[in-house]
Order: sequence, then structure tokens, then C-alpha cells
Amino acid sequence: TEKQIYFSGEVALDDGSKPPEAVLIQRVCKGIARDETWTDSKGRFSFKVTAHGTDTNTADSAQATPDKDLSRPIGNSTYYSSPITAALRDCEVQAVLAGFWSERVSIAIKNALDNTQIGRLVLHPMSPGQALTVSATTLAAPANARKAYDRGMVAMHEQKLDAAVGEFTKAVVAYPKFAAAWFELGVLRQSKSDLTGAAEAWKEALKSDAKYVRPYEGLTALAERQQNWVDVEKYSHDWIQLDPEDFPAAYLYNAVASARLDKVAEAEHAAREGIRLDKERRFARLSYVLGLLLMQKQEYSESAKCLRTYLELAPNARDAAIVREELTKIEAAASTLPH
Repeated sequence: TEKQIYFSGEVALDDGSKPPEAVLIQRVCKGIARDETWTDSKGRFSFKVTAHGTDTNTADSAQATPDKDLSRPIGNSTYYSSPITAALRDCEVQAVLAGFWSERVSIAIKNALDNTQIGRLVLHPMSPGQALTVSATTLAAPANARKAYDRGMVAMHEQKLDAAVGEFTKAVVAYPKFAAAWFELGVLRQSKSDLTGAAEAWKEALKSDAKYVRPYEGLTALAERQQNWVDVEKYSHDWIQLDPEDFPAAYLYNAVASARLDKVAEAEHAAREGIRLDKERRFARLSYVLGLLLMQKQEYSESAKCLRTYLELAPNARDAAIVREELTKIEAAASTLPH
């Protein structure tokens, strides 16, 4: 038989409660992360590493991990081998859940007597806004709905999309207010180009939990894709109202929609707020939008500054060449203005 080693543990939020949904468990070795398994409905997990470095999950959230796996005796030398101890020398385990950061636990072992019970991985909210990415309705879901949802998450993780649709459908039939299941259904419908179905699912998610942020993002992006600027403005506005401090993307969508609807003052305000919040400068297009708005107002100096910022942040953007031409014209116009 192939030699292998089992690890097991549990995931909890920093207040000691179990996670509101299935959590992905990753092994991080020398900075490289790989997915291992998912937690079950009680936040528990286990996985094994084989002697040849090929891993097989012993549990996932589709089926609660049997207690015999979680309490597997440790220190049995048949489960250990030197290649494994070498492979795990620089490895840690972490939990992955949107809106939270995970404490990491080392799984480096020296010999057959080392404990392979990982213990508890604690998840901490990253910010109030990111905590909104988890729906409170998940905690209230009855067991059959939660199990169907967990199976759906595993099926998505394994790219078995039709199976995932079936499981999430079972979840919302069993518990019609299951916002997270409605959201995932919307994602799957969108992936199959069923945009109407995606929008319906995300609206059901919002109806079930108006403080769940993910459907706002989905509906806003979908409306933008369809160039339905009235809906883009509406959903991005609701998204901003839910949390005005944590989502620069919402301001970008709102600025573009407002500009398209000739609400210039609102568009400029949204763009400036988005730039203020975008501390990591991930949304270069905010600077581009503000630059165009200022150009229309003939405020050429600040407009040029915004476009230069955009080109610095996104030098390889598809429209970079066009923006450079616009910038040249704006700089020329700015030079003719009295100082």
C-alpha cells in the first residue's frame, strides 16, 4: 500500500462560531498555494498527502467527514515516509473565505511521532465591507439545504457545473431565502449565457438578504455588460449605500453610468470618491473617467494629470495608445490657457 499521512483540523471565526459556509483549505509550500479540501458543515476538514507528493482529499463539504477520519490515530509509522517529511518542510495550511484572512499553521513534521492534528484555523474579518460578502441567511439554512449548498460548492470547485446547478437548485427549493445559494446559481447561469436567469437569481438573493453585497456586484456588472445605464446607476448606488467605504469598484460603475446619463456632477463625485478609496490603486479606470469628465469641463491641467496617472497604472491597456493621443491634445490645450 502507498504510504501516506493524514492531517485534520477545524475552522472557526474569531468569535469561536463555525463559518457560515464551506471554507476552502489550502496547503501553502514555499509561497505556492494548492487547494486541498473543503470543510464540512461543522467546519471540520481532513486531507492526506501521499509518499509521492500526490494528494487525495479524504473529506469535502459534500459529505461530512467521518469521525473516524478526524480522530485517526497519530504516530502510526505506516503513514509516514521520508519523502513526505521533506516535502512538508516549508508548508503551512490556511483557510480561504471571501472577506476574511486566515491564521496559518505549519504542517512541517520531523518524524512519525509528530502530531498531525492541525487544530483550529481562525478566520478574522478583513473589514466591515468584506464581511458583507457572507450572507447571514446561510447560518439560518436548515441542514438539508445547507448540505445541498455544500455539495454545490464542491461541484463548482471540481468544475462539475451541471451538478452544481442541481445542488444549488435543491438548496433554494428547500430554503427559498438561501441568499448565497441564489447568488451561486446566478453565477452559474451567467456562465451559461443565461443572463436573464442570472439577474433573476441575484434579485432573489437580494430579496432574501439585502445586506449581502455579492448580488449587487453581479447585477451591476451584468447591467454594465448590457449597457443598461439606468440599472448600472441604480445597483451601484445601492451597493455604495450598503457600504460607502470598502468598494471602489462600485464608484467606478456609478461614475460611468452617471456620465452616460449626463449626470456630470454625480459622475465626477463618484470618480473622486472611488480614487480616494482605491488605496491599492487597483482601479486605474477611475482616473481615466475623471480625466474625461474634467476635459469636458475644460479643466485641462487636472485632466492631463488624471490621464497620465491612468497610463502609469495601466500602460498596456487596450486603449493606451488612444489615451496618449488624447493626452497630447489636452496638454496642448492646457498650454494655451492663461496661468
